[in-house]
Amino acid sequence: MPENLPHSDAPSAVTGIPVGRGLLYVALAAASWGTTGATADLVMEAGGLGPVALTFWRTAGGLLLLLAVRALRRRGPARTARRAPRADGTLPRGAARILVTGLGLTVFQVAYFGAVDGTGIAVGTVVTLGAAPVLVAIGGRLFMGERLGGGGVLAVAGAFTGLSVLMLGNDGTGAVRPVGVALALLSAAGYAVVTLYARSLEHQGRAADPFTTTVSSFVVGTVALLPFAAAEGLWPRTRELGRVLWLTGYLVTVPTALAYGLFFAGLVVVRATTVSVITLLEPVTAAAIAVLLLGERLTAATAAGTAVLLCAVGALAVAETRGRGARTAAVVAAGEG
Repeated sequence: MPENLPHSDAPSAVTGIPVGRGLLYVALAAASWGTTGATADLVMEAGGLGPVALTFWRTAGGLLLLLAVRALRRRGPARTARRAPRADGTLPRGAARILVTGLGLTVFQVAYFGAVDGTGIAVGTVVTLGAAPVLVAIGGRLFMGERLGGGGVLAVAGAFTGLSVLMLGNDGTGAVRPVGVALALLSAAGYAVVTLYARSLEHQGRAADPFTTTVSSFVVGTVALLPFAAAEGLWPRTRELGRVLWLTGYLVTVPTALAYGLFFAGLVVVRATTVSVITLLEPVTAAAIAVLLLGERLTAATAAGTAVLLCAVGALAVAETRGRGARTAAVVAAGEG
């Protein structure tokens, strides 16, 4: 349904959110996600938790926080009825939406924490978010008929180049480790599935309320992760329990509940490829924190790859600013093809 593909500052017919605000929401989510790897690394080091257990606590804590917010929203004035998204017409469709999104986000988070643990914050984050736009672009072209346009091609090419520089330019220091990179690629695949699936629902006019999507995804993640987290070791093993608790609290609130709420709100009004490349702000933030605050070594290859990824984000931003109106006809044509 081409009419549901907003590419101007007009509000989306589904959410009422202008595209410009959607871009801002995604950018803020990406910046806050950039702190996730450093926080997770500190929690795993101080608390003795593994990637699965940490993801479980992040997901369960985020779920409780979002449920509390929902309760407060219901007690306030009813303001969502005028533009409520249309729900899926059948139970199987609704269940598929919940399961695909929930399991995709679960894989994304668990594999990302595993990558951070396996190959470091900077490399794990750069590989994850560097590979995601390539996977999304391929999936969008194959399954959704999306046209990248000049800016999109440049951005994806920049992401692929940055990833290649990082992987092929390892200087033998062990900064890039295969197991961690494999987990980062798995994380990118989970992210790509969620992004493309959400956009396909938007195209079909079946997009769900972003808040509901976030809550249901966290329910799936919490239930799916519990047995594996218990097997890995559910409770922190540390004398620094206070530090672990406040770090986990930050992880639950800012880069989880708040960031995912903003992400889903922006996702329904911004193209899949655009979203995936904007979130490359995350590895830039993560690399800066890892080097400046945690003393992690940034090799020449990692620095060059990260710089290229940042240039890809800049190229996309310029293309998004200059080409909104010109792309509308092309998007309509693509939707009819």
